Amino acid sequence: METIKDETIKELKIKANDIRKSIVEMLYLAGSGHTAGALGMADVFTYLYFNALRHKPENPYWLERDRLVLSNGHICPVLYATMAHAGYFKIEELKTLRKFGSHLQGHPHREFLPIVDTSSGPLGEGLSQAVGMAIASRMDNGVDKTIYCIVGDGELNEGQNWEAIMLGAKYKLDNLIVIVDRNFIQIDGTTEEVMPLSVLEDKWKSFNWDVQKINENDFREINHAIYHAKNTKWKPSVIIANTIPGKGVKEWENDYKWHGIAPNKDQYEMAIKELNMRGDKLK
Repeated sequence: METIKDETIKELKIKANDIRKSIVEMLYLAGSGHTAGALGMADVFTYLYFNALRHKPENPYWLERDRLVLSNGHICPVLYATMAHAGYFKIEELKTLRKFGSHLQGHPHREFLPIVDTSSGPLGEGLSQAVGMAIASRMDNGVDKTIYCIVGDGELNEGQNWEAIMLGAKYKLDNLIVIVDRNFIQIDGTTEEVMPLSVLEDKWKSFNWDVQKINENDFREINHAIYHAKNTKWKPSVIIANTIPGKGVKEWENDYKWHGIAPNKDQYEMAIKELNMRGDKLK
């Protein structure tokens, strides 16, 4: 797993671009939602669902599957789009995002979509849930599950995260891998303007976690980081993924204003045109 073939990288890039197109379309049709973070994390989600997670879309309740907790639930369009492309449900259903009665609510909700591992919305709670899952997993004799938790950098302002980080270190949860979406934006501006996180990797190291810092848009770096984390013993792992919010649509990239808005018709058409051109170049 440490090495990844060029052909695999090409396939993942094409898949990530298709997922980005689905994200843009579903947000446009919904008329609301969170664009920047969803597009920025498309490569990580593509890698996880198509190269790392032990899971069975045809048997979503398989007890030995890995678990994925999306703590920053507002970026759920990337989760839904990736799961649809992986075969959990029909891609056509993505068009129902945020519609009344849809399985695909504005934040993941197990009452509406039981195949997700957690409901999420209030920021700062997912890591505590993931720590609990990692502890519980140790009690399942003979079942070697990895618990993945996706957190936003802005939600690390919530104190509950740091209680969970302490607990994860205390129990040496080496079956827990946290991926921080380090995109430096939140709804009111940049993270460093709203509440500076300073040198984030040093904070995690001081809590006795194994820490890696990567470029999220580089599949080789993602691959190496996941391999390293899965082979780290006696410590939980965190991967701080430097992401580009709005990745794939140049006009939206690194603009915090796209944190919580959806594209209008003209913006949608522009974005799809750009992503189609990118897809043609990848093939």
